[in-house]
Amino acid sequence: MPDKRLCWSKRSLALALTLAIGCGQAAWAQPATDLLAKVDPFVGVDGGGVTGGNTVPGAGAPFGFVSLSPDTTNADTNGYDSRSPIMGFSYTHVSGTGGSGKYGNFRVTPTVGPLRVNHLHFGKTDERASPGYYTVGLGNTDAERIKVELTATRRVGLQRLTYPASAESHLIFDVSSVIAMRGRGQRVRLAKVELIDDHTLAGEVTVEGGWNPTPYTLYFHAVTDRPAKAFGAWKAGQGWMETKPGPGRSEGGVQVKSAANRLGLMIEYDTEREFSNRLGAYLTFDTTANRQVQMKLAVSFISADKARANLDEEAPGWDFDATRRTTEAQWSDALSKIRVEGGREEQQRIFYSALYRSHTMPHDLTGENVWWTSDEPHYEDFYTLWDTFRTLHPLLTIIQPQRQRDMIRSLLDTYKHTGWMPDSRIAGANGMTQGGSNGDILIADAVSKKLGGFDVNLAYEAILKNGEVDSDKPFMQGRVLKDYLKLGYVPFTETRSASRTLEYAYNDFAIAVVAKSLGKTEDAKRYLARSGNWKNLWDDAIGCVRPRYPNGEWVENYSCTYDYPDRSGPWWDAVFYEGNSLQYSSFVPQDVAGLMANTGGPDGFVKWLDHLFDGHYSQSNEPDLLAPYLYIHAGRPDRTHEIVRGLMAKHYRLSRTGLPGNDDAGAMSSWYVWNAMGLYPNAGQPFYYLSAPIFARSQISLEGGKTFVVSAPNTSDENRYIVGAKLNGKPLERAWISHDELARGGVLELTLAPAPGAWGKSLPKPPQGL
Repeated sequence: MPDKRLCWSKRSLALALTLAIGCGQAAWAQPATDLLAKVDPFVGVDGGGVTGGNTVPGAGAPFGFVSLSPDTTNADTNGYDSRSPIMGFSYTHVSGTGGSGKYGNFRVTPTVGPLRVNHLHFGKTDERASPGYYTVGLGNTDAERIKVELTATRRVGLQRLTYPASAESHLIFDVSSVIAMRGRGQRVRLAKVELIDDHTLAGEVTVEGGWNPTPYTLYFHAVTDRPAKAFGAWKAGQGWMETKPGPGRSEGGVQVKSAANRLGLMIEYDTEREFSNRLGAYLTFDTTANRQVQMKLAVSFISADKARANLDEEAPGWDFDATRRTTEAQWSDALSKIRVEGGREEQQRIFYSALYRSHTMPHDLTGENVWWTSDEPHYEDFYTLWDTFRTLHPLLTIIQPQRQRDMIRSLLDTYKHTGWMPDSRIAGANGMTQGGSNGDILIADAVSKKLGGFDVNLAYEAILKNGEVDSDKPFMQGRVLKDYLKLGYVPFTETRSASRTLEYAYNDFAIAVVAKSLGKTEDAKRYLARSGNWKNLWDDAIGCVRPRYPNGEWVENYSCTYDYPDRSGPWWDAVFYEGNSLQYSSFVPQDVAGLMANTGGPDGFVKWLDHLFDGHYSQSNEPDLLAPYLYIHAGRPDRTHEIVRGLMAKHYRLSRTGLPGNDDAGAMSSWYVWNAMGLYPNAGQPFYYLSAPIFARSQISLEGGKTFVVSAPNTSDENRYIVGAKLNGKPLERAWISHDELARGGVLELTLAPAPGAWGKSLPKPPQGL
């Protein structure tokens, strides 16, 4: 037993309460680096489409832009699947996303034997990964197998390659590579490469299409640690290859139609063969005696010279292991923000793998803002704010508050220079939005939780525009407001009319929260009233939200449980974006009391929620993720405990298909992090629901050296109901805590049992920030 006087000296008065459950337990002496071993970067890599996790197994730093990872022949948006051959290793990826993907730039493939650049398909052995590191044996036979090791910094990727003894060992650079997605989405406008000398090359590529169709240009600078015996550029297409040995510049790899063809002046055009056009470079080494080659490559959105500066700044030497250790230290720091004890080893590994995934996107591109001049932090690839606002950003607010401030500042800087605060942004432009303007909720969440560190008046200006000005590009930014402001709902004549109405109503609530904080009382009243617009689509006769025509009539032949989209029309034209009405109708986080009243009061509400969870709830998509916690408002926390425990056990596994759907830049992973600790946010509002944690102890490191501990010493698979709670030693009867209570630090003690009791039956109204 540790000396309790030492515990007292190192902890605040609130934390001293942990003496009752064993302060300073041996587990807390575990070095932070040991947490790296609990992360499996392969969790969720497989599945594909909307059902797979689509996570990236390769090497990267927390929120780093470079994501150096293998690309395989049958990959999804992550560039990878476990079953198909590896084509090479590209430096940029998005994690956990659906749609048509993005990036996959500057793929490098090590090979042996005659120089070839077509059909680079290789088997793999001994594939392993950990935070900041990836390794694999690449080759179709033992004689040609190459040991590949990858690590990365924020803007630099390093490869250490151990070739077999061979006089012809190559590095094949594909400057025109993209995540191909069977030819859908991204296409190269033009690629350029310069062979500077026998160990240095640079280049650029301009790509259009993908999730955000706006073109982007990305540059690179690369060096090897030894001179090549031969080097040059190459061009290739379907079944052909030509080389240009020696130093010099080349360009090509064009995969899009010419301007003339866009105007219809060219009659014959083979788009499939055009997609095979590629440009790259090769370096050839003699590895008969010295079998190891190292290569490092930096990227930049600004220029190749800036990429070279990034290389000098982040990876000036050739100590691969030292760079790996530096990146691992960054991951250790991130993972140690939450320390858990108890539960099964598998649960701990799922937890830390999920926490790892919660630190991948958006990408920190501070210093790489080519789109406007600013000294503000700059983040790109806010790929799915309509998903990440729910669980990821509230998690960052408590464990990475400065990151969250910087991300908000970046969003506001984007508004300042482009006119809109994005809901989806990638590679320098806004991408297609699914519904509302959910950056509004990030602002409300930060304001209601007193995060600080950004210009609240500028933020209010940005979100007020979302609520007042009809979008000039409805698929890319802002909202479709003309009919919404006139009718109080988005009518059936607009795409995604019902899901947009629900999201707009909550976005309006977020504006009310910020208005109230700034003393704008009339604005707050007006937007709070608008946040009730969801009721304008509620049909009492069938008990769910139902689309309406502009004249007020209901859409006919309608069912609460019919899933959209179907195959009768375009994906984006459905009345709900990926879901059914029963699922979406649960998303009224600003007015659960109103939803409860519409379903017949507490008892009716429980029956309505039970109907949702009787085969209609979807853990694979985000719109109804809050639904398990709505039982708490009806005095039934036991149902929350049952459902959450069941969802965690069923949908989260330590496997390559271990996520219920697209991870969506960490949204699904952060859901698990919250629930495993027994807490859950209602994003945009300053409180957290309580549920039954799976760990005996979870310690969250807060800003200012404070900690918050969730203690549940008797938790188990059987003990899944909270029957008693204390906050800092005082009884707690409500099934939520405020953000202020968490942020002050302290200890939440939970008593669990195999059957529910009277705890949490009554619920004082949580603070909404109004």
